[in-house]
Amino acid sequence: MQLRHVRTLLAPQDGTARVTCMAWSANSGRFAVCTAERVVLLYDEHGERRDKFSTKPADAKYGRKSYVVKGMAFSPDSTKIAIGQTDNIVYVYRIGEEWGDKKVICNKFIQMSAVTCLLWPAENTIVFGLAEGKVRLANTKNNKSSTIYGTDSYVVSLASNVSGKGILSGHADGTIVRFFFDDEGSGESQGKLVMHPCPPYALAWALNSIVAAGCDKKIVAYGKEGNVIQTFDYSRDSSEKEFTTAAASPGGQAVVIGSYDRLRVLNWSPRRGAWEEAKPKEIPHLYTITSLAWKRDGSRICAGTLCGGVEQFDCCLRRSIYKNKFEMTYVGPSQVIVKNLSTGTRVVLKSHYGYEIDEVKILGKDRYLVAHTSDTLLLGDINSNKLSEVAWQGSGGNEKFFFDNENVCMIFNAGELTLVEYGSNDILGSVRTEFVNPHLVSVRINERQQRGVEENKRLAYLIDIKTIATVDLVGNYSVGTVSHDSKIDWLELNETGHKLLFRDKKMRLQLYDIGSSTKTTILNYCSYVQWVPGSDVVVAQSRNNLCIWYNIDAPERVTMFPLKGDVVNLERSDGKTEVIVSEGVNTVSYTLDEGLIEFGTAIDDEDYHRATAFLETLEMSTETEAMWKTLSKLALEARQLHIAERCFAALGNVAKARFLHETNTIADQAAQEHGGDGTDHYLVRARLAMLDKNYKLAEMIFLEQNATEEAMDMYQELHMWDECIVVAEAKGHPMLDKLRRGYYQWLLDTQQEEKAGEVQEGQGDYLAAVSLYLRAGLPAKAARLAMNRDELMTNGDVINRISTALIRGELFEQAGDLFEKVGNARKALECYCKGNAFLKAVELARLAFPAEVVKLEEAWGDHLVQQKQLDAAINHYIEARCSIKAIEAALGARQWKKAIYILDLQDRQTAVKYYPKIAQHYAALQEYQIAEELYIKGDQTKDAIDMYTQAGLWEQAHKLAIKCMSQEDVSVLYITQAQEMEKHGKYKEAERLYITVNEPDLAITMYKKCKMYDEMVRLVAKYHKDLLSDTHLHLGKELEVEGRLQEAEYHYLEAKDWKATVNMYRVNDMWEEAYRVAKAHGGANSSKQVAYMWAKSLGGEAAVKLLSKFGLLEMAIDHAADSGVFEFAFELARLSMKQKMPEIHLKYAMFLEDEGKFEEAEAEFIKAGKPKEAVLMFVHNQNWDAAQRVAEAHDPDSVADVLVGQARFAFEHREFQKAEAFLLRAQRPELAIKYYKEADMWSEALRICKEYVPGRLEELQKECGREAAKKGSGGTEGLLEQAREWEQAGEYARAVDCYLKVQDSSNSVLMEKCLLKVLPPDTSVTAGHKRAISDHSLEPKWAAAELYLNMDLIREAIDAFIEGEEWSKAKRVAKELDPRYGEYVDQRYKEHLKNQGKVDSLVGVDVMAALDMYAEQEQWEKCLEVAAKQNYKVLHKYVALYATHLIREGSWDKALSLYVQHGAPVNPQNFNIYKRLFVEMVNAPGMNCAEAYSSWADLRDVLFSLCENLVKSSEVNTPAHAEFETMLLLSHYYATRSAAQGVKQLDTVAARLSISLLRHIDLLPADKAFYEAGIAAKAVNWENMAFIFLNRFLDFSDAIEEGNLDALDHSDFQSTDIPFEVPLPAHQHVPEEKREEVRDWVLTMSMDQRLEQVLPQDERDTYEASLVAAGTGVHSLPCVLTGYPVLRNKIEFKRPGREANKDTWNKFLMAVKTSHSPACQDVLKFLSQWCGGLPSTSFSFQ
Repeated sequence: MQLRHVRTLLAPQDGTARVTCMAWSANSGRFAVCTAERVVLLYDEHGERRDKFSTKPADAKYGRKSYVVKGMAFSPDSTKIAIGQTDNIVYVYRIGEEWGDKKVICNKFIQMSAVTCLLWPAENTIVFGLAEGKVRLANTKNNKSSTIYGTDSYVVSLASNVSGKGILSGHADGTIVRFFFDDEGSGESQGKLVMHPCPPYALAWALNSIVAAGCDKKIVAYGKEGNVIQTFDYSRDSSEKEFTTAAASPGGQAVVIGSYDRLRVLNWSPRRGAWEEAKPKEIPHLYTITSLAWKRDGSRICAGTLCGGVEQFDCCLRRSIYKNKFEMTYVGPSQVIVKNLSTGTRVVLKSHYGYEIDEVKILGKDRYLVAHTSDTLLLGDINSNKLSEVAWQGSGGNEKFFFDNENVCMIFNAGELTLVEYGSNDILGSVRTEFVNPHLVSVRINERQQRGVEENKRLAYLIDIKTIATVDLVGNYSVGTVSHDSKIDWLELNETGHKLLFRDKKMRLQLYDIGSSTKTTILNYCSYVQWVPGSDVVVAQSRNNLCIWYNIDAPERVTMFPLKGDVVNLERSDGKTEVIVSEGVNTVSYTLDEGLIEFGTAIDDEDYHRATAFLETLEMSTETEAMWKTLSKLALEARQLHIAERCFAALGNVAKARFLHETNTIADQAAQEHGGDGTDHYLVRARLAMLDKNYKLAEMIFLEQNATEEAMDMYQELHMWDECIVVAEAKGHPMLDKLRRGYYQWLLDTQQEEKAGEVQEGQGDYLAAVSLYLRAGLPAKAARLAMNRDELMTNGDVINRISTALIRGELFEQAGDLFEKVGNARKALECYCKGNAFLKAVELARLAFPAEVVKLEEAWGDHLVQQKQLDAAINHYIEARCSIKAIEAALGARQWKKAIYILDLQDRQTAVKYYPKIAQHYAALQEYQIAEELYIKGDQTKDAIDMYTQAGLWEQAHKLAIKCMSQEDVSVLYITQAQEMEKHGKYKEAERLYITVNEPDLAITMYKKCKMYDEMVRLVAKYHKDLLSDTHLHLGKELEVEGRLQEAEYHYLEAKDWKATVNMYRVNDMWEEAYRVAKAHGGANSSKQVAYMWAKSLGGEAAVKLLSKFGLLEMAIDHAADSGVFEFAFELARLSMKQKMPEIHLKYAMFLEDEGKFEEAEAEFIKAGKPKEAVLMFVHNQNWDAAQRVAEAHDPDSVADVLVGQARFAFEHREFQKAEAFLLRAQRPELAIKYYKEADMWSEALRICKEYVPGRLEELQKECGREAAKKGSGGTEGLLEQAREWEQAGEYARAVDCYLKVQDSSNSVLMEKCLLKVLPPDTSVTAGHKRAISDHSLEPKWAAAELYLNMDLIREAIDAFIEGEEWSKAKRVAKELDPRYGEYVDQRYKEHLKNQGKVDSLVGVDVMAALDMYAEQEQWEKCLEVAAKQNYKVLHKYVALYATHLIREGSWDKALSLYVQHGAPVNPQNFNIYKRLFVEMVNAPGMNCAEAYSSWADLRDVLFSLCENLVKSSEVNTPAHAEFETMLLLSHYYATRSAAQGVKQLDTVAARLSISLLRHIDLLPADKAFYEAGIAAKAVNWENMAFIFLNRFLDFSDAIEEGNLDALDHSDFQSTDIPFEVPLPAHQHVPEEKREEVRDWVLTMSMDQRLEQVLPQDERDTYEASLVAAGTGVHSLPCVLTGYPVLRNKIEFKRPGREANKDTWNKFLMAVKTSHSPACQDVLKFLSQWCGGLPSTSFSFQ
């Protein structure tokens, strides 16, 4: 068994607040805790606190703190709590059955010493221990206590056994004593059992042993007679402390012992017969456990602590869910709690013998429990909570269980039928039969009680297919057998087991009377038959007839009804019996006569008591009354006079009931005197005859007994004077005359004047008769007599007396008749009116008083209204012209059409208030058109709208509403109505209302709230097509969180986001689904990628099989190798494609080479069979020794390559001799020539060529000449060498060409020598020289001019002097040799001044021309130098021109330095230059690094200077000013980021700045900004943000390719201040290879289950870098160091709007102090200027 913490019931306190005791009620419904404050808290079984009460001291004068509660226990019926206190008393509180019942003390037991512990093991028996060592018993019934046994040692603990019939007490001296109230036949001893080594504060009595523990840190298990079975010793465990309390599970198979911060659990192992320790429950800071209480069903244990806490733990061996309907909790090996998950009802299934329960099944429509143990079978009915455990030897689980009978379980096994009655632990009976169909077995268990029969248990079953046997299960004997001539297919006993119905294959229904052994065929073609439950009535169907036998003893008396369908069931409940008939689609019920059924059954059984009991359940009705009468008659016939008395009492016949009561008294007296039941006594027989109104029989009985007096008394009592006189005459009774006189006198004495008057009338004395009638108060009878006798009509006195009596008796109509008869019309009319005889009054008035007819008609109408005869009143009101009364009468009489007819004749003011009432009637009849007209007539249009609304006729309602209400009111009305519909779940109607008033958004919200996503999507598609994709995406995410993945997939795919679907399935480890989606929607590459990731997650053989199945094995190996996952690649190749190993080794080697692990790379190259690659690697890294070693060992052909590599390296380092030696060793002289040529060492090249490759000498010489010509002085040496060689060979022309080619302005001496060489003393070649010289530009110019003059080339000589700036010589030559060239020289001199920028010569004339000349010639330095000497405006004109020029050429950095040098004036013409500088910088590559700080700082300082100037200018607060302030802020962020990138401690500051820049992507290139933010977040392991930003970067990258931003999804950036509307960058700002790296990383991370694709949030529930709070819209200031919002803990600067996060500021200052970073110091310097000074700090900028 394991303990699992469920909840904290009571939170612990800071100090000591010991929970002294706790207790669970026996029904597990209540839990009580006594706190240190002596207050008892009551909880329900779910852990909810429901009640509390305070305990009381024994004597109030000592106060609340004078005692401690030491023990507490619930009574077995769970309605009382016993509390033992240290002030020598035990209180018993009645807490009631309901929460909140009043708590009252019902018992108290005062003791001689303190109570230390307490138990309540049995009803009325409380056991408690005392400090003086006694164990006592308190009896709650007689309120007395007694000592069970006494010891000399303080009682520290008490425990009871599982049954509660034995107790153990633990004492301070270590003694453990046992006592039994009932040893249940175990024979175990009583008295001192064990001497434990220490006081056993922790004591528990388990099923098979006693467990004790205490302060010695040992747990000891003792056997039944005190022998030690096991010891668990923790004395050497320093973490363990003393054991304080213990509790055994209710089943006794587990014990929990509490100590400090720990609960130890011992489980009894039935197989080993020993205790096994489970893993202890360690709870830090729980402190000492002071109390334990185990719930009675074993499912929970509660622990109370020293600090006042109460923790609840779930304790079970295992828990399982059965069919998703029941929860099985195995709380012990032999105890299982079965809980119905839908109703919450619980059943505790337990083996009484302690056997381990294997498996519990719930069968029979989830009502019956079946479980096996090794030796028993457990069965139970969940509904009635009846459980059985019967001995059952295992039969391999082949039993078949049938649960058709509610009282008994039928088990078929190996040809044997076993019956087990629920609630009984013995098998009811067993018989052998092969027929296992429950329709062929019938069991009846005490289903109908009969007189004189206590137990009635009968079984009927088939011995063979044609023979039925019946068995009495009480006596276990055969009652009889029934043989039949055909196969039997159905049988059933009646409830008393005396009659048997069975049907054969020929559809014949047979009735067998078991008592008389008679068999009768009662029906042919029987398709359905059933006994009516609780009766002997039979219902059957034969073809189309329903047959009912209300009295089965008379089978020929059958009641039949025609049927259309088939009988399918018979139901009897709530005093009603119905036959359910299926008529195709419909089901019809036929009700049987319940009275005949129940009453008939009881009467048939002659069970008049049962009949009485049944009738008492029925309400009095005519049928019930008839049944009471029938029963009274039968009871009288059966002389069951007490039942008859009850019947008459029920009928309300008090006289008969009283009479029978007297009769019963006589009968009971006679029975006592004479025996029998007393009904044969003559008085009883006579009284029964009297009761039957058979007075003659009663008279005869009396006279037979010579009881004449009794007979006469009977008649006198009944006032049957005539019969009495006859008896007296017959018997010659002496009192005859007296009887006659007495009769007459009796009439007068009893004031029977009417009878006397009739007598006088009969004798013709009419006056006397009238007087008697009037005396009798019968004036109507007197008036009738008077009106019939003319002689009385003329007697005025008589008439007056009669009329006065009539009026006094309010018999006005008769008085009116009398007055009319004597001709007094006025009096007659008055009487008629008073007597409401309006018909006679109106007829009389028409004749006598016509003017009063109208008034009478109105009065008649009023009277009829009072009599509720409204229909009749209408016409009378119309006759009386009382329209309003007529209308009201018509409305009251519901004569609606008549009311409308009358109203239509009235004026509008009168009629208007009546129309709505009539409209309501027509609305109820759904005649809405008429109702609408009436409402409108009654000015109640709103009621008409409400009518249509309630009827769901929204169109009519809307049509009417817009006519008479404002649009706003209509909307409010409809929305309110829709919300009501929504509350009642009428969503379609609500939607229609919302749509009617153009509020589809409310309908969408409604469906979203109800999670009716299909409806929601339908409306979004109809009304917000643009949001459909976002909606699908949102729903996908919601459904994914709820775990409804299939639905989530649908929505993701509808949103065309298959990647999210793949990721969802991948996160949930549903790779097949992920692969399916990727293949279907992502294309081949995506599915391959998913398959690869799937395989990677599997690894090993499984990965190989998977990849082979998809045909992706080779691709996966390649991908793994290319991705650097070499271990996986090697694993796959090793298991499946060994031929790929060399290729992987090669890729691994190249990877290692890139990582700089050259030795490992060498080994991999060699494994890959590519030693040459290893050689080249070492050559590339100039590790020549290693290259040589590998080449010699593995690839001799590469040795030459190594030498060549060394030679190249030597050449690069100008070690020519060494290089030449290496190349000659490698036999590569041509390479030496090549390298010398490249180094312009033509002489060396010619030398090598001459020595080793003479065949190429001439070609090389020509090439040398060409190069010399190209390079001027660069190839001088080679030219001179060649010229000398031509000269020596006598080739003077060629030699001259070579000399003329020599151009080295830096070596004038050499040039002179060459020219002298060109002019040899032999002039025979002068003509050739002339041509050659004329084709060459000669240096130096003076020498060239001399040469030209010698050769008569005047113009060339002048040009040579001009080029040499020998202006005086040029003028002299022109003047002396050719004056034509004088002007030419002057013109050239002017151009020369301009060209040479001789501003000193021009400035005096036109300085602007000079400046323009500089600008045109792009001599910007001189231009600015001269302009600077002019004024500020002139200077900045040329600065702007120069800056524009530089920007066009892409030299924005030089342009920026101009403004750094010369300042940034507030000149609107310059604004575009400043903006362009900003744009160029933020778009420039390579600016995201520490080295870029100076550039960013320059831009920042320029913009700061500009903004400061703008504040002082007319441009202040213009849009341009705001724009430059934003640019300044961004430049500051970029500069600070570069500064932070140079200091390791500030990497998070740099990352935050990159992220903050994202809120300005409307000014920055968006793709570059997201790339830099993503890379920065990735660098500091903020993977969620990195993933989102880089994903966004890829989206922008794709958008740049496509040329629009339409496909961008903004869902990740909702509720942030990152803008959505941004300009599309014109080109990619990130190189392709970097984009591919990002793409690979994003794809890899998208498969990472740990990654959450959400931006991190702060305390505002808002994205942490957002300045605007999502919920409130509150705007926070950005931190001047990170750009993140400053929420709290901030530093404020002097300039308003400048704040910093304190932690970031301190971190930055510390980094500056420790790193001495100049850049960071410069940032602080700038902040000081920008923010108006820094906060007080000891920091210095030096």
